[in-house]
Amino acid sequence: MGKTSLGRSVARALGRKFHRISLGGVHDEAAIRGHRRTYVGALPGQVIQGMKKATTINPVFMLDEIDKIGHDFRGDPAAALLEVLDPEQNDTFSDHYLEIPYDLSKVMFIATANVGDTIPAPLKDRMEIIEIPGYTRREKLDIARVHLLPKQLDEHGIKPEQVSFEDAAIESIIDHYTREAGVRNLERQIASVVRGVAVKVAEGEQGPWAIADEDALRPFLGPPRFSSEVAERTAETGVATGLAWTSVGGEILFIECTKMHGTGKLQLTGQLGDVMKESAQTAMSYVRTRAKAFGIAEDFLEKSDIHIPIPAGAMPKDGPSAGVTMMTAIVSLLSGIHVRHDVAMTGEITLRGRVLPVGGIKEKVLAAHRAGIKRIILPERNTADLDEIPEEVRETLEFVPVSKMDAVLANALLEPDRLELDLSDPRPDRSDAVQPSAP
Repeated sequence: MGKTSLGRSVARALGRKFHRISLGGVHDEAAIRGHRRTYVGALPGQVIQGMKKATTINPVFMLDEIDKIGHDFRGDPAAALLEVLDPEQNDTFSDHYLEIPYDLSKVMFIATANVGDTIPAPLKDRMEIIEIPGYTRREKLDIARVHLLPKQLDEHGIKPEQVSFEDAAIESIIDHYTREAGVRNLERQIASVVRGVAVKVAEGEQGPWAIADEDALRPFLGPPRFSSEVAERTAETGVATGLAWTSVGGEILFIECTKMHGTGKLQLTGQLGDVMKESAQTAMSYVRTRAKAFGIAEDFLEKSDIHIPIPAGAMPKDGPSAGVTMMTAIVSLLSGIHVRHDVAMTGEITLRGRVLPVGGIKEKVLAAHRAGIKRIILPERNTADLDEIPEEVRETLEFVPVSKMDAVLANALLEPDRLELDLSDPRPDRSDAVQPSAP
């Protein structure tokens, strides 16, 4: 996502010097606090060394990859960072090598991480967390046009007049050759095209070359690697499109289920965590309680097994975002009604059919936008998160906030009229409730 570049930009905007240290793989407390001078080869910690290299008392100090810090018998570096990042204490930071208090209160510390879950809670409590979501398609195009393409042309010795990239070609790389939240792979693909042009120049061919569309990319990048498979996957019953959050942005997830002759077992495969297993069991229990309303035989499990395989089985996955999708897929399978191919959904459900809010809405919406989804079903209590989504994305999508599962089915299925759905407001009217008398 360019977190380190953002730190450099902050330093440039503030007119301060910038220094960066990487904490990935650091598992020795002395790397932060330094060694005592009684040891041979003793050195100050990386913080004090960085201050010396910055030659100023108020630099922008970047702690890169703070989520990948480790600990072993030599101490816990994360615990040593508590004093560094705590504004109430860091004016008297103690380095074992200096053995005198050092003032870090004027330093602006910026820490970067891909996943916040691995950062210890006491350390995270001393941070102001800023979430950086994925780029939109338009933002990627602008970044490629202004930054990535000129950089690669310069690195490969190609003059701008020798090759021209049309917007359609860059958009094709974004849509069909990369699938990511950031722009790292986009830069690699652009570099591959520029290298191909450099080879032609080295072979003596005369330009200029125009990279205008997908056909012009094929000689350099090969056939497209990604395509929209939503319509193809949801062409059968028992398949619903969900939205998931990952450490590198949002992803769409196809939840499939199938029925076979058996003894009433619910089989779950795909390296699922306890939360997703509970979501599947809750979805199945709710379907069984509403079987008659959904036009399903109430004894459908007596002679049948249900199998729900979650794709990408080699990757561990967990989280409370798939309950709504699993339930929709099960109802689609047992009722024989297809799910709309342009709909994706996220949310957790309860045994009473309520839809609970989830996190990562912005990342999930951007993933749906990249995949060509037109309608997104999300929990009603997540509507406030839509303010963070860029206007250009909101204009192309229809958002359906729901508070109960029947509303999800009404907006996700192609023929919801075949089901007996209760679309009334689940929240009771308490205006006429008896008020407690005064003591």
